[in-house]
Amino acid sequence: MATVALTQSEQIGQAITEALQYFRLEPLIRNKRVAVKPNDTWASDQDKTAVTQPDTLRSVLRHIKLYEPSELIVTGGAGAAETDQVFETADLMAVVREEGATFVDHNRGPFQEIELFYAPEIDVAGPQKSIMVNPRILSYETLIVLSQLKVHESATVTLALKNIAMSFPAADYYGHPRASQANKHHFFEDLHSFIAAMHHRFPAQLAITVGHPAMVASGPVGGYTAETGIVIVSDDTLAADVVGARLLGFHVQGVRHLWEASRLGPGEADIEKMQFPAMSLQDAIKIYTRKVYGKEMTFQHP
Repeated sequence: MATVALTQSEQIGQAITEALQYFRLEPLIRNKRVAVKPNDTWASDQDKTAVTQPDTLRSVLRHIKLYEPSELIVTGGAGAAETDQVFETADLMAVVREEGATFVDHNRGPFQEIELFYAPEIDVAGPQKSIMVNPRILSYETLIVLSQLKVHESATVTLALKNIAMSFPAADYYGHPRASQANKHHFFEDLHSFIAAMHHRFPAQLAITVGHPAMVASGPVGGYTAETGIVIVSDDTLAADVVGARLLGFHVQGVRHLWEASRLGPGEADIEKMQFPAMSLQDAIKIYTRKVYGKEMTFQHP
């Protein structure tokens, strides 16, 4: 069974530490080249709510360092701006420096072509047959994807799978922002199939998703935000996203890239085949909805 740890605290570092204790991190981290991929889509001096917050990144990096990786990397590839500018504006670069991590902007060259896999026999047939990436990402031995709990106007949700899929394609090759450069790629012709194929090719070893803040109504930028203190951690990235989507109010078949990823693999998409050692999913939904909507809900049919 897939293990998904759900925790909540007004101190996000405490919630992250509590959730991570349910996983064997030693074999994932010790003497490994570990890369952490935060959400770095876009930020301005007026609005930093769409990206990973500095205290979130700091807590994760400090926990990883306890297990002595051979190299600790923070890897970024903003989709709507220059990565280093987003990191500086959101105060993430200061955390990278303070914690002694290596910063890699995988939007930069050199570039290497990587083929993607689709499965037409199960009706998963995407538009993008290969992508150009910075080959540095191929050297990561452990990939930890650090995401925000958000809805997305095109992808329905933007969690761990979306975080990787729309960041790894090198923007210096495809153009900035990627969304306005559709003549150079086919990502958006079938965004959901593309995300599923990217997960199949680049599965992360650990997903950490935080509602600090959570974003609803619209996204990935400019939606309504609320501090929830919710943390989702799993060594099954698909399972983490399925649970995150459920908190946001969606079943698997309501988020097509999760449904397609469940058919391509890897990962578990059936909540009945997941275990929740910290907090139950129903309790997490109650806390989440109370924080976001001011009303405790269960998402259960009468």
